[in-house]
Amino acid sequence: MDIQLKKGLLDTYVLHVLLDGPTYGYELYARVIQDFTISESTLYPIFRRLEKENYVSTYQEEHNGRLRKYYQITELGKVQLKNAISELQDLNKVINKIIIGGLKNE
Repeated sequence: MDIQLKKGLLDTYVLHVLLDGPTYGYELYARVIQDFTISESTLYPIFRRLEKENYVSTYQEEHNGRLRKYYQITELGKVQLKNAISELQDLNKVINKIIIGGLKNE
């Protein structure tokens, strides 16, 4: 998959996962790799970017003597997610036309 397309989808996917509630980094990574082939090191810059854009906020909590950083979606992140989903729905219509059109010509 094209890296730029994957980047945009990953941002949206992360925001979508966070709708379920706050999640720590590795748990979020474990959910993402179910649908995307990426390394853990690829995901953390996405977390930082989403935080910088105020789409997610973070807090730390102790777990088994170690601090875990948790990510949670913000209200602005929910708006961004809604907009991204709308764009994906529009894109999906075009993709389906291409796929169906391509199948007709076979």
